[in-house]
Amino acid sequence: MVKRIWLISFLFISTLGFGQTLDQKLQTAFNRLQADSQFKYASVSLTVLDAKTGEKVFAMNPYMGLATASTLKTITSITAFYLLGKDFQYQTQIAYNGNIGTDGVLNGDIIIKGAGDPTLGSWRYEHTKENYVLTLMVTALQQAGIKKINGRIIGDDSLFGSQSIPDGWIWQDIGNYYGAGTSGLCWRENQFDLKLKTGDVDSPINSFTAIPKMDYLNFKSELVNAPANTGDNAYAYLPIGGKTVFVRGTYAIDQTKKSISVAIPDPAFDLAYRLNDTLARLGILVSNPPESANTLREKGLAIPTITKNLTSISSPTLSQIVYWLNKKSINLYAEQLLKTLAWKAGKPVNTQNGVEVVQEFWKAKGIDPHSLNIADGSGLSPGDRVTTLTLATILQNAKKEPWFNDFYESLPIYNNMRMKSGSIQNVLTYAGYQTNNGRELCFSIMVNNFNGSSRQVKEKMFRVLDELK
Repeated sequence: MVKRIWLISFLFISTLGFGQTLDQKLQTAFNRLQADSQFKYASVSLTVLDAKTGEKVFAMNPYMGLATASTLKTITSITAFYLLGKDFQYQTQIAYNGNIGTDGVLNGDIIIKGAGDPTLGSWRYEHTKENYVLTLMVTALQQAGIKKINGRIIGDDSLFGSQSIPDGWIWQDIGNYYGAGTSGLCWRENQFDLKLKTGDVDSPINSFTAIPKMDYLNFKSELVNAPANTGDNAYAYLPIGGKTVFVRGTYAIDQTKKSISVAIPDPAFDLAYRLNDTLARLGILVSNPPESANTLREKGLAIPTITKNLTSISSPTLSQIVYWLNKKSINLYAEQLLKTLAWKAGKPVNTQNGVEVVQEFWKAKGIDPHSLNIADGSGLSPGDRVTTLTLATILQNAKKEPWFNDFYESLPIYNNMRMKSGSIQNVLTYAGYQTNNGRELCFSIMVNNFNGSSRQVKEKMFRVLDELK
């Protein structure tokens, strides 16, 4: 009899579980998440929408403004698709001022005029790699008959203004590859590698090798060898326009990579420096040292007026740029696009004006700018505040556009779901798309101010998102 009652109870409970709606399943999972001790002092929000109709499927704390971390890149990407178009390309000009004599001597300067291309010199595309780009530039000079330059190589990054770092970024991030500043003339994704030679635990790490060589920078180490399994906690500190790199923190002796990536303080200068060096090795001598808009500004000098354009270098298309932007979460790409939106809108080119373009665009589509309170385009700023309802609504808008598949393919796959992740200190977020029993959904989930292991938080968030499968 007892066994029969147990069996009936089991079947009843199973039937109840099977009969739960998606909303009920999500509510149960969300309640479990909020009750967890890791979320005792956290702010948690989840919004799920029907990707076709925009109907609200589930929402908890949908109006709570939270730090987005890198899920903000989805908003920047989608806005760029709307305003720039999927086939948009940047154009970098190679030009000169002065005149070329009959002897092939240029009495003037070679000017590399940037237009914000974040991929110039990047290793991610066949036609953007460093050697390929330098070869294009050298070929343009040779075809113009230039055999010697009585002048300089100038990297002109002036289009994007002098403020490279968005307000709100923290000092610990600036100087590292992921905190590389924006530039009107980017080069090698505005970063270089610093190879390390580790030693005994607690001993200093003083052996650095920069790749490529950075002869114009000075390196000072405060980095210490750390015990195995403690990871990479090395940070570079290098102000924009500075020449001294401080490397601080700890680096575990069992790390296999043995390198960190550092932001280039003046990428326009570095490109001019590399072209200058390449020309010298080919026997095309340049009489004066390379310059950038920044170095000229420091001397109180202006960038010379261009006399003639020699060639133009096209970037990959916006779709190709966004692919890597989201796939590898490249902060620089997002920040460059944000400034590009300001430029193409006819505003002075700076981060704040790019933010205003984004807010104005979505306001016209019914989104309150106060729910899209951002300071940058990548989500690196801990001061960004966006609601999950706004982020999910923007994802839903993109679903009906002809370029949607290009955007969708840029999203990584985590937990067997197509979604963008985001993480900064005590913040973990996800946003993307999922199909549930044939119904297409889009979602945004954000957790701010959790405690303990981020790996455990991720696993617990995935249990909630599993209900969407």
